[in-house]
Amino acid sequence: MEYKELHRWDVSASEAIQIQNSLRSEVRMEKLTKEIKYIAGADISFEKFSNVVYAGFVVIKVKTLKVVASSSVITEAKFPYIPGLFSFRELPPLLEAWKKLEVEPDVVVLDGQGIAHPRRFGIASHMGLLIDRPTIGCAKSILVGKYHDLAPTAGSSAPLKDKGEQIGVALRTKNKVNPVFVSVGHLIDLEDAVKVIMSTVSNYRIPAPTREAHLLVNWLRTQSGAGKVVDDEEE
Repeated sequence: MEYKELHRWDVSASEAIQIQNSLRSEVRMEKLTKEIKYIAGADISFEKFSNVVYAGFVVIKVKTLKVVASSSVITEAKFPYIPGLFSFRELPPLLEAWKKLEVEPDVVVLDGQGIAHPRRFGIASHMGLLIDRPTIGCAKSILVGKYHDLAPTAGSSAPLKDKGEQIGVALRTKNKVNPVFVSVGHLIDLEDAVKVIMSTVSNYRIPAPTREAHLLVNWLRTQSGAGKVVDDEEE
């Protein structure tokens, strides 16, 4: 799978922030225009206090939620661990895995934020611009924003707002479990993003694409003899 080269990756933190600020205006929110048959989930795992990272994609078929393809890499992160700039640490490894993916997904879901980010440019938005296809951020925790009045039943949602602007939704995927936080990455609107996520929920709180990707990279890390898993829930 191909992707665009939009900027250098060997940058300082201040340069990374400038890149985020310059690219966020290119993010587009729009309705999906074709049937979604295949959805990819992306995730990354790493050993605490190590720059070795395990990155991967898993593609599922929407109708069956069965895995039809996957790809992964073990490599070294070049960018430091800085909240708000995780995409500069995680995307180079993920792009290596993306190049190896053999089934083309219609939508990509990332374990992290889209526009629900202080600069409205989280990892899902960054990835969307690079691969030029619809992307969704589906995070397990909030990076920025607040929500209220979320009903306890599956499918309930509440606006996630920051400074008066809706940047995503808190979405209850299962009855009486903690919500996930869905935001637009690129080339999709929030309504369709929520529909995509709910279409891939089965027996778990986390949607199937990112759950399968999570299992893949943690299996890869375990097979490599690494230590305790660290889950990135924010970027």
